[in-house]
Amino acid sequence: MHGSVKGLFFAIYYPVLAAIGIPANLIVIVILSRGRCGLSRCLTYYLVSMAVTDLLVMITSVILNRIAGIYFPLSFLFITPVCSISIVLNYAIIGCSVWLTVAFTCDRFMAICCQKLKIKYCTVKTVVRVIGIVSILSCLKYTFIYFTFEPLYLIDNIPWLCSIKLIFYTSPAWTAYDWIHRILTPCLPFVLILLFNALTVRHILVASRARRRLRVHSNGEKQNDPEMEKRRKSIVLLFAVSGSFILLYLLRLLTFLYVRIANLSYFSGSNFNDSNFILEESGFVLQLLSSCINPFIYAGTQRQFREELKNGVKYPLNYLFKSFK
Repeated sequence: MHGSVKGLFFAIYYPVLAAIGIPANLIVIVILSRGRCGLSRCLTYYLVSMAVTDLLVMITSVILNRIAGIYFPLSFLFITPVCSISIVLNYAIIGCSVWLTVAFTCDRFMAICCQKLKIKYCTVKTVVRVIGIVSILSCLKYTFIYFTFEPLYLIDNIPWLCSIKLIFYTSPAWTAYDWIHRILTPCLPFVLILLFNALTVRHILVASRARRRLRVHSNGEKQNDPEMEKRRKSIVLLFAVSGSFILLYLLRLLTFLYVRIANLSYFSGSNFNDSNFILEESGFVLQLLSSCINPFIYAGTQRQFREELKNGVKYPLNYLFKSFK
């Protein structure tokens, strides 16, 4: 009974996530690409690239993997070679999304705290290079995962599903690869994001105190500071994006540590009565949610983004109204 209830939750959750996440990320891509949200070109490039990878996560991980696995378990997508390629693709896109978040955080740190580095590195040319390098390295890094799988079933000489080979847990080489893989995603990103955010906060606090004293000394009274207000909005966006990433990826990190320290194995199949399966699947639930949350962060923190969204909604409604008038 409990297993069926848990299975029903996943069967409902993933279609709802896709139904919200795909149009939300498409809207972000369209609105930000128009360049009317008052954001710098560098920041816009990062946010658009993050939205593109989040959209791909929705398509590959949610639709082709999770939803297809629940509703179409015997489709060709789950023949072992296809399944293995699909998992590699999922990891590569998610890894790209993670490191683009790190690059975005680093860019904001340099733009706010390091004026010399900002002039040299916060350029459209550099951003395009960073996005390209992150995408290529993510694909190369996860290629090796393809060789860790074997068929779970063999039906009429056709291999079905992907089970992790036993050697993955016993071989020192594969164990080292798994540790490196998890350290690079998401352990190191966690550390870098927290570090950049801490340094950014420190710089903002010091700068704001200095500017406040200077303005009070110059004007004899406290006045609104447009520059600090602009920085405050940038900080809110930065912390909302990076903070949600850390919170939603944390369970996946804890699951990896639990599996390796307790000398367990990752799940195979869909046993909703297995606590280890539920733990890992819950990590995936939160991780995939992170690819849906950014559009709502933009809408909540950026006034001009909300205005563009309202205009986008009003335009077809006004067109229909004029057509029927």
